[in-house]
Amino acid sequence: MSLSFLRDRAFLKEMLVIAVPISFQQLINASLNMIDVIMVGQLGEASIAALGLSNQVFFVLILLMFGTTSGMAIFTAQFWGKQEIEPIRKVLGMSIVTTSLIALVFTLAATVMPRTVLGFYTNDSAVIEIGAQYLRIVGFSYIPVAIATSYIAVMRSIQLVRMTVVATVSALVFKTILGYMLIFGIWIFPPLGVRGAAIGTASGWTLELILLIGFVYAQRTPLAANFATLFSFPAAFFARVLKTTLPAMANELFWSVGITTYNAIYAHIGTDSIAAININATMEELGFVVFMGLGNACAVMVGNRIGAGKKDEAYETVRRVIILSVSAAWIVGLVVTLLRDTVVGLYDLSPSGIHNVRMLMLMMACTLWIRMFNFSTFIGALRAGGDTRFALVMEICSIWLIGVPAAYFAAFVLRLPVYYVYLFVILEEIAKAFVSAWRFRSKKWIHDLVNI
Repeated sequence: MSLSFLRDRAFLKEMLVIAVPISFQQLINASLNMIDVIMVGQLGEASIAALGLSNQVFFVLILLMFGTTSGMAIFTAQFWGKQEIEPIRKVLGMSIVTTSLIALVFTLAATVMPRTVLGFYTNDSAVIEIGAQYLRIVGFSYIPVAIATSYIAVMRSIQLVRMTVVATVSALVFKTILGYMLIFGIWIFPPLGVRGAAIGTASGWTLELILLIGFVYAQRTPLAANFATLFSFPAAFFARVLKTTLPAMANELFWSVGITTYNAIYAHIGTDSIAAININATMEELGFVVFMGLGNACAVMVGNRIGAGKKDEAYETVRRVIILSVSAAWIVGLVVTLLRDTVVGLYDLSPSGIHNVRMLMLMMACTLWIRMFNFSTFIGALRAGGDTRFALVMEICSIWLIGVPAAYFAAFVLRLPVYYVYLFVILEEIAKAFVSAWRFRSKKWIHDLVNI
């Protein structure tokens, strides 16, 4: 394993310019999400479970958005490598239209039939009632989130990262402060509990979109185009983009449904189990901070290099990021292990809930490096290189042939505690690691989509 690239200042500077703002943005997001869970956690385990399960709807939506926008950002990153601006604007318009239509479906589900949606995850009537109150409000922010996600993906691919950070961080701080005042009835506001958290969240995501569009046009960025330019794209070009994007969308759909199936299994083990999973998830999100920056920076750099015809440099970029990610994962895992007692002290949990959280955090810390290897190869290589069909097949097989059956077997046949069920789920990550390593070394994932 060669570490000589650590002396390559040009590479490190380019990577850090992209990675650091994204990691900072993710840090603020994860930290404030944890604060949200802590605030709602003062209302009891049922409220924690309701918030977590309600956010599964948003989780599926945001992953579909990520699949759509990252699939299209493959093109914008490669076009940026060629310094062609007009096609980038067209792809942004395609992304806005596609994500908004998807978000509309989720808005209708969340606002019209929230109890039916939540019934997939739990039979606890108290959790369903609290969660329905949250979904009915926050569902109205899904379309603004979709449009904002489209802008963020394209802005990152052309290295306008700082603007996205300012907009997102501002929105997160605003939603957290407003949510705090509305949850507990601070100042002139009445105490609204979980509904207050929903109002704060919906308001924050709407503000993010307003700020992003304001920055794009006020700073006269390459994306500051009129509506006719954004939304008048040739059908043949749209079909070409969708050919690469649809597998990425399907990938995220199957993956997100798999993850929500895991959560449904955890929830059926018990309310204290899904509450512990939600607390652990906030720590996972914090632990992912560094890797989100590295993975997204890798994807942008790989796309730019492929577009510029530098395929060997694209391969070497991924190799370097894999080494950095896996090394960092061991450090983060150690920190997570040491923080377990501190974390459980932040919540009002039963003794079984405390034990579940401590064990889940230990399992997560010990397996983080495997997940980070997969994240680096998946996002930095397969997705960024346009190898979306292979990625789709790999994801479907690993989750639905290994992960979900393993979780079901562990929970309902062996009747293991939630933290061992979580460990069984990691079996799919282990299988995926072998396959993604083989695909990466083959270099078959490198597809030039714009020089044709």
